Amino acid sequence: MYTPEWLKPGIYGALIGAVCVGVVGFTWGGWVTGGIAAGRAVTMAREDVVTALVPVCLNIARNDPERAEMLATIRGSSSHQRRGAVMAAGWATMPGTDAPNRDIAQACLAALDVDRSPERPETTIDEG
Repeated sequence: MYTPEWLKPGIYGALIGAVCVGVVGFTWGGWVTGGIAAGRAVTMAREDVVTALVPVCLNIARNDPERAEMLATIRGSSSHQRRGAVMAAGWATMPGTDAPNRDIAQACLAALDVDRSPERPETTIDEG
């Protein structure tokens, strides 16, 4: 096939321009492939579910009759063993499931704020 000589620079320019636009789009433009987008969507959905279930975990912890002892156990545990203590307490086991969830336990542990001062019973003021 015969192509005119004046057409070659235009074809080369279009090819080089397309490559440059692709490189700039994927590096600085925020373009992603379908696989990366799907992975990010799954991660965001998992984080949203964990965030939604933290109040359930806190409610389970609040209603636990052995709450004070479990909080003392968690406080006495090392920082990398605390999540396991929350899971062992059953606070990260959601209703309808059989096993605790590690992500929910970690988020619940952060919401419990076990490093603050221990809970003290309310004192009554003697007005007499």
